[in-house]
Amino acid sequence: MTTLDDILAAARACTLCAPHLPLGPRPVLRASATARLLIIGQAPGTRVHETGIPWNDRSGQRLRHWLALDEAIFYDESRVAILPTGLCYPGRAANGGDLPPRPECAPLWHPKVMALMPDIRLILLVGSYAQAFVLGNRRRPTMTETVRDHPAFGPLHWPLPHPSWRTNAWEKANPWFGEQVLPALRQRIGEVLAQGPA
Repeated sequence: MTTLDDILAAARACTLCAPHLPLGPRPVLRASATARLLIIGQAPGTRVHETGIPWNDRSGQRLRHWLALDEAIFYDESRVAILPTGLCYPGRAANGGDLPPRPECAPLWHPKVMALMPDIRLILLVGSYAQAFVLGNRRRPTMTETVRDHPAFGPLHWPLPHPSWRTNAWEKANPWFGEQVLPALRQRIGEVLAQGPA
């Protein structure tokens, strides 16, 4: 029988996209059979590639603030799983941002990892790439509308914007996110992480 440890070891050894990765493959993910909360983002940046620690950058600091989770809980694999849409740093785009996650990655690894995490009760879809992969045609026409209409995707899925510096202006233009969405999200996360075994 294939175990989650087997799948994680195989994922971390994956070189499928190596010819397309400017810094080479370094898959970054965290999972356990007891995790209750799953965070699906887009792909590691350069700092995460260097350290091998997911969300180990300013975007991660902002995400933890949004979720009201300290590092001890955020990085507690027994409770929180982290599975990017792309497991490796994809490279730099012409506009200065990162390239999209490699398209081969999520279809290959997500089903295998998800099948061995039976206790997941909440999946955060952080950014448009995660929302596109998981929600598909269920998404609203824009990321803003998808985030605003988050109850429609519950109770399992909760779409969020990506917490990069580019979101500063978006948050100012959409005060409802901080006033309404984040308090509700923090309450839901607290409930999920406080639950006992399924």
